[in-house]
Amino acid sequence: MITTVVGNYPKIPDLPAPGRWRTAVEKFQRGEITEEELRRVEDEVTVEVLREQAEAGVDLVTDGQIRWEDGQTYFAKRLTGFSIDGLQRYFDTNVYYREPVAEGEVRWVAPITVRDFEFARANSPKPVKPVITGPYTIARLSQNKYYPSLRDFVLALARALNQEMRALEAAGAEIIQVDEPAILQHKEDFPLFEEAMGVLTEGVKAKKALYTYFGDVAGIYPAILDLPFEVVGLDFVAGYRNWEVVRAAPFPKELGFGVLDARNTKMETVDQLLDALRRISEVVPPERIHLNPSCGLEFLPRGAARRKLEVMVQAAARAREVLV
Repeated sequence: MITTVVGNYPKIPDLPAPGRWRTAVEKFQRGEITEEELRRVEDEVTVEVLREQAEAGVDLVTDGQIRWEDGQTYFAKRLTGFSIDGLQRYFDTNVYYREPVAEGEVRWVAPITVRDFEFARANSPKPVKPVITGPYTIARLSQNKYYPSLRDFVLALARALNQEMRALEAAGAEIIQVDEPAILQHKEDFPLFEEAMGVLTEGVKAKKALYTYFGDVAGIYPAILDLPFEVVGLDFVAGYRNWEVVRAAPFPKELGFGVLDARNTKMETVDQLLDALRRISEVVPPERIHLNPSCGLEFLPRGAARRKLEVMVQAAARAREVLV
């Protein structure tokens, strides 16, 4: 069993600590600092969140996605073919993102997250996994004004992001996470999703983790286990039905066990998480469990996020002692 996180981490510290990232962004938007100065602050905040995850005891960390505007924009701005439009609500959260608009051919022209991964790896005492937003989710959260069909759009994104995964692997990434929450809202598209995941992962030999959240996999389980990923991450909080769904068929892969509520400041206890681990270990043996939050932690205050990770790590330590 290992402990990990799903992706983002709160950018802004709790008061009275100064919110250097937000201040830097506002100054940059007013033209008061250079882009280089903004990037320096982003680097400093990234080092902070890497340290906080490590101090909490997390085994496998991310860079916290401090540089990301959001999961869609960060990639759309750096691929060809996109413009960026107005604000849209991100699923059922109180977070908004700027909607990408496909107006031309979508192509990969240069690494997008490789520098982020290399910086995080150089500044983290723990192993780092890079994360990319998957092609289906980017397509579903974008406007398509260029491609004749959703399939054409998704597959173009899959081809582009396959090059990003290859670049991450060439940079030394041993595990790459792909976030695809949107498929849970459009399960009727699973045949297209399956095709896209094949294109996305073609030729990538690094361990691959597919993470879903904000819902359950009823209706696409166990078919989701046939996708070319070694780890499948499921949300057992918003997708509480996953508890019964995963019992419908054997689970031969590693499980990203999203049982820590990343959208609620209410603090879990070690005993609660240990009980959940006992229950899921009836389906997936402990050595194949990645214990993690239900989704990214940016919905929480930073102090609450860190405390939740500390409880999660303590529960994993207890589980390693009692679940044999």
